[in-house]
Amino acid sequence: MFLKKKKYQENSQQIKNKQTKRVLWTFFKAALPALIILSCATGSGAFLKIDSAVYSSDYYAAIELIRNAQSGRNTLYSENNAISLFLDKGLLEYYAGNYSASSADLQNAERLIEEAYTKSITQGFLSYIINDNTKDYPGEDFEDIYLNIFNALNYYNRGNTEGALVEIRKLSSSSGKLDMLARKYEYKDPNTGASLNDMTFNETGIGDLPNTLSVNFSNSALARYLGALFYQAEGNTDSARIEFEQLQRAFSTNRNIYYNPIPSAAEQARSVPAELARLNIISFTGLSPVKEEQLVMQYLPFQHPVLQIAFFKLPVLTKRASLITRIEVMVEGKGSFNLELLEDMGAVVTETFRARYSSILIKTYIRTIIKYIVADITAAEVIKQQGELAGFLTAIAARAAMDVSESADIRMSRYFPDKAYIGGINLDPGIYNVIINYYQGQSLIYQDIHKNVTVSRGELNLLQSINLK
Repeated sequence: MFLKKKKYQENSQQIKNKQTKRVLWTFFKAALPALIILSCATGSGAFLKIDSAVYSSDYYAAIELIRNAQSGRNTLYSENNAISLFLDKGLLEYYAGNYSASSADLQNAERLIEEAYTKSITQGFLSYIINDNTKDYPGEDFEDIYLNIFNALNYYNRGNTEGALVEIRKLSSSSGKLDMLARKYEYKDPNTGASLNDMTFNETGIGDLPNTLSVNFSNSALARYLGALFYQAEGNTDSARIEFEQLQRAFSTNRNIYYNPIPSAAEQARSVPAELARLNIISFTGLSPVKEEQLVMQYLPFQHPVLQIAFFKLPVLTKRASLITRIEVMVEGKGSFNLELLEDMGAVVTETFRARYSSILIKTYIRTIIKYIVADITAAEVIKQQGELAGFLTAIAARAAMDVSESADIRMSRYFPDKAYIGGINLDPGIYNVIINYYQGQSLIYQDIHKNVTVSRGELNLLQSINLK
């Protein structure tokens, strides 16, 4: 009788061990897809060599590094991050002066952004189960805006001013992208007047949200300035006048972005003496912010103590400091002048990302809560059937699976500039040597030399300079 009882206990224990192993294996299998996705995810460290080439203004090397990184088995940009690939490559091609290649890449990015709105519901469902990295990256609002601006410059550099205006009109026309953006995030609770961020905090209790004001970017001075210049070049003075007026309106209605005075160069470009020619200069400096993962800790009232502290993984923007504090333009035989800040593009990145942050947070919160509820219910059931140890191991396994499966979506383009500066000078028509000096404080850190620049009367003479340090 004793031997039978002992044998029964041994068999019972073996069954419990098998059940425990089965539970652990179930959670491991649940985490496996996320492990695969996470192993393919790309952190900022993978871009160090490309970033170094960009900081050194060696854009051809940066493009080649991207090409090489896409040729192997583990590519730098995953298949569901094609938008970032086309944007980064398209911008670097523009900086390198490969304007046709840049246009092709930026147009591909724009097409994919448009297609992202019509993707199947399957991807959205998986993003609630695992994380946002399971779906195709849809692009940020600022990326959809600025790609048109740089493609407009591509068209201008290829001698197609009308093509440049088509790109600008995608932004500035009625029901264009800027108008859509202004309406996209204007929702407020009709009863309380609370913004989306206010309501998200009330529902989740998670603080440290970005500023709760509604998005304050609905007009781009950079787009308006280029549009005005392109219309002038086409002889459309009335449309140019409207664009210059819209530029002034951008400064008066978007104070989060335009904290600086309106550049005097914008007003000077409106009316050029008939006997003179205008040399306009635009300079792009620095690199705009990038996303990084942030851990936010939150107490959850679950039964099992292992599951009572949750970590939410959220994307946050990190600024990249620029060395450049002053830009001086020297025109041979005509003196020098400083460029003025037209648009803080990094501020636009921050403002547009801030506007949709609450939707990112609420989705992450719901997804994480669901995972923890399932884990808590499973651990409680295992405790009833197999004891405290098995329940503890189940909770630990579930916690590990959830931590692995959860990751913030930090995908985005990395090589948009941080700031846009403008300046100009009225000259006698002719050929000039132009030097653009970039300063950090009193120290000259870079010279951009342009020889034999033709400045013609009645035409758009737009000199572009880039230094992303």
